[in-house]
Amino acid sequence: MIGSGSWATALAKLLLDNNDRLIWYFRSAERIDDFIKYKRNMSYLSDVVFDTARIDFTSDIDEACLKADTIVICVPSPFVKGEAEKITTDISVKNIVSAVKGIVPDDNMIVTDWFVERFGCDVANLMVIGGPCHAEEVALDRLSYLTIGARDEEKGRAFASCIAGKKLKTILSSDVEGIEYAAVLKNVYAIAGGVVSGMKMGDNFMAMLACNAAREMRRFIDTVSPMENRDVCLSAYLGDLLVTAYSRFSRNHNFGSMIGKGYGVKAAMMEMEMVAEGYYGTRCMHQINKKVNVSMPIMECMYSILYQGVTPRRAIRNITSVLE
Repeated sequence: MIGSGSWATALAKLLLDNNDRLIWYFRSAERIDDFIKYKRNMSYLSDVVFDTARIDFTSDIDEACLKADTIVICVPSPFVKGEAEKITTDISVKNIVSAVKGIVPDDNMIVTDWFVERFGCDVANLMVIGGPCHAEEVALDRLSYLTIGARDEEKGRAFASCIAGKKLKTILSSDVEGIEYAAVLKNVYAIAGGVVSGMKMGDNFMAMLACNAAREMRRFIDTVSPMENRDVCLSAYLGDLLVTAYSRFSRNHNFGSMIGKGYGVKAAMMEMEMVAEGYYGTRCMHQINKKVNVSMPIMECMYSILYQGVTPRRAIRNITSVLE
């Protein structure tokens, strides 16, 4: 496990429910000491108690990657590149699972593509985790569903068995790229949902926004990663979009809500205790869409608010005539 935030902690809980040992990389040796002392991650999901005797903690990322057969990347997207480029050992033959739900800034690449380009990883060894699954609800053992995207069905099934349980159901998919892009876009649309909520525009308009966001997502994904019989109504696409756009657990929704209530973008970011991935994802998707030119009025609306200084009221008003 590379990552030590709330989602990484929730996934670590699932992994230890089904496996004997876990190698867990933390950047800070001091945080490792605290974890071992208190048997919990004191910074995130601190109510979850771990059997630390079954965890091999390390602050050496090469040591973690060398020992592991499967590497789960679970850090906020803005930090993926900085953490991964510390790796000097050969990971080209390792199984790589992205739980990032974001895009690599500057490079504007989904995480699996970036690992192929940077480390020469085999695409057959690359997997993604998608679907509507808040870390907080996993920690509370509430029934949740995760989709494992894998080009190699056998590998996907094997990893799914590592996290599945009575309260965590798994779904297999071969649509690795589609799931990754959906995970990026749902954060953008979650900010939009938060803005609308903060402006108190009501449930009727929120429903229209969500429906149009799903269609916008489908248009983009079908353009950049064509695939027969892709159904965006499945949980890895629409389900993740809905739970992120509506839920108070969603940091992207909460970030957008503050902006809708009148906070400036920088002020809202300072108020956030965790990273709102959609802020960075919006800029990346705007830049990517310059090349593919898909009609994405909601995404562009968020870009105008977050990066061009357009007021939320004006920006939302500009898209009301194109929703259907």
